[in-house]
Amino acid sequence: MLDMELVTPLGTRLPVPTHLLYRSQDPLVVEFFFHDLVRGPVSWVISRELLARGMLAPSGEGDVRVWPTGTGPEVLLHLLLTPPGGFAHLIAPLPALEHWLFRTYQLVPAAQEAEALDLEGYLDRILNGSS
Repeated sequence: MLDMELVTPLGTRLPVPTHLLYRSQDPLVVEFFFHDLVRGPVSWVISRELLARGMLAPSGEGDVRVWPTGTGPEVLLHLLLTPPGGFAHLIAPLPALEHWLFRTYQLVPAAQEAEALDLEGYLDRILNGSS
């Protein structure tokens, strides 16, 4: 569980309980589950590499942008999600996300992602209509 905050257009910060998920069978992405009191859990999948790059410098284009601000223990990671019909600007303590992301690279190092991909299982799910 990670405590992220939603930044409103007026700059107010609202807490957003967030679960992070990483599956070694799909090693190229990470998944954020945000809890929306109205709609329930909302899932957003982004590139693990984009998240890692965004911890160092502004990264991404299109629907997902990630960038750090601040220094030391107060450094924050910004995540801007712009799906059709709206947007969400979320922030989280960068050290907490960095620690979690580091553990994903311990499970599947960057150089071994292709080996960890379950392409056969993925194709089977697509061809047989399973999810």
